[in-house]
Parts: sequence; C-alpha cells; structure tokens
Amino acid sequence: MTPFRALVIDKKDETQSVGIRPLDPSELMEGNVLVRVTHSTVNYKDGLALTGKAPVVRRFPMVPGIDFAGIVEESDDPTFKKGDAVLLNGWGTGETHLGAYADYSRVKADWLIRLPQGLNAAEAMAIGTAGYTAMLAVMALEHHGMTPDRGAAIVTGAAGGVGSVAISLLAKAGWHVIASTGRVSEADYLKSLGASEVIDRAELSGPAKPLAKERWAAGVDSVGSTTLANLIAATRYGGAIAACGLAQGMDLPTSVAPFILRGVSLLGIDSVMCPRAKRADAWTRLARDLDRAALAKMTTMIGFGDIQKAAADIMAGQIRGRVVVDMAK
Repeated sequence: MTPFRALVIDKKDETQSVGIRPLDPSELMEGNVLVRVTHSTVNYKDGLALTGKAPVVRRFPMVPGIDFAGIVEESDDPTFKKGDAVLLNGWGTGETHLGAYADYSRVKADWLIRLPQGLNAAEAMAIGTAGYTAMLAVMALEHHGMTPDRGAAIVTGAAGGVGSVAISLLAKAGWHVIASTGRVSEADYLKSLGASEVIDRAELSGPAKPLAKERWAAGVDSVGSTTLANLIAATRYGGAIAACGLAQGMDLPTSVAPFILRGVSLLGIDSVMCPRAKRADAWTRLARDLDRAALAKMTTMIGFGDIQKAAADIMAGQIRGRVVVDMAK
C-alpha cells in the first residue's frame, strides 16, 4: 500500500488543529481486518470531535469519524474475506482508534458486521450511528412492552439524525408521534417523516416540575438535561423514555416522583459498546423497517472535502437529518 489521504486531528499546547494529509499504512492501528472506506457520515459526536467542543478525541493524532461502510481488502479473521461489504459503528473509532475519515481503516473483526441485505453502503451511512441508535431506542421501548395503544410517543431533537430516524420508525410502527424541535420551520419535513404533531422545544427546555400533566406514554430523547427531566415528568403511568444523547447537557435535574408515583422507566441506550449480536439485530430491523423514501428525504450527500464544514454546521444546528460522506466525491 502507498500513503493515502486522511483527515487528521492533532493537538499541541492545548490548541487543536485539523487538516487533510497523507497517512502512511504503517500509521494504521492494530486490527486483523483492513477495510477500504467507501462511505462515512457526520454525527453529532463527530461534530464535537472536529470542532473541539468536547473532549471526544482521547489520543493524538487522530483520524476522526465513528462510522464507516466499505469493502474488506485484507483479513486475518475467518469471519471476513476480501471483497466482503461491511460496516462499523463506534467501538472507540474516531476517539481512541483511528476512524472513518480516511481511505482505509484497520480494525478488529469483532467490531464489524456485514452490510445487511437490502441496504447499500450509502444507505447504511445515511442511517449511521444516529439511526442505529434510534433503532436501539425503539427496540428498548418494545422490549419494555411499550405499544402504540398506550398513547403518544415523543421524540426530542426531532430534526437531527437520531430524531429523524426515530420519527420514521415509530410512525411506521403505528405510534402517534410528537416531534419536539428548536426549528419549527421544519414542521413540514417532520410531518413528512410521520410526525403527527410538532412542538417547540421551548416547551420542554425550562426547569421541570416533579410531576406534570401526563402527555405521552413513550419517548426517545437525544437532548438530556432539563428537556429529559420534563419528558419524564409528563410521561403517563407505566410509560418509558429511552435516553441516548446529551445535546443540551449531561445533567438530569429531576426527582424520584415520576418513578415511584407513576412507575415511569428511564431506559439507557448505549450504541458504542453494544454487543455484536444486538447490533446485528438492530441493523436487520433497520433494513426491514426503515422507509427508504423517508431515509432519502432526511439525507444530504457530501464529499470528503466537505466534512469539516458539515461538522461546524451540525454544531450550529444547521443540519437537517443525516449527512453521508461519499469518499469518491
């Protein structure tokens, strides 16, 4: 192999720098499968890493990017062979292990799953960690016994990646979906994905009461902080909220009242270290259940050179839905 292009984050004297440079194959990290990356995506976590707004990257230099889809070039593991189409989400790639924003990545076979039948690489990255996390949240609600006849489901951060996919999945499953967003101008977009109602996030962003009027039975929250506290306070008896993000903050200023007086459950969703079998189940469900027309509506395609701008835009709240990076562009 000859050197190939990579987007690299470095840090010197507490100052972070980001730029495209050649990466020598010898710089790739330990792993038993070499993948030629064909597509990636820009998630909120990638935005945090590239802008330096949170300490996502924990070693330098680092190739960011927590998701990729691509083709196996070399494999020392019998699970995969040259030419296999694979995808990866999480496992510390782009944080502690060189990630997706390069033409090649060497990773452990246990981190990869085969591209699900019915999805191409671009569609898989249109889903990405955001959509896969949304699917894990929906699966957690289902496992908890939550069904559409129990009442409405609320989705926060609705115009973002997790929110967009969660709306589509819940609506297709028959839920009355309430979309909470700071961009009410996106109401038509959110309704096109299946939302029945759109509310301004301001309704949920202030200090929460211990208990509020019961408004929904279930929810998917990617915001955290007082928004999640308000969701919990207004959840119906026996309901559940799946929490998977912290866009507003890591704190949770709530009380035990909803849990002990209404039997509300808070379901934690981790996508980074999720076991492989559960990942495969989630991706099989996505290939089967996610409406392709809805996926297309929420997807923007960019080239490798546009990653940094997309990262800045996602942190500024200017990205709608999902961003796919076509490495060939």
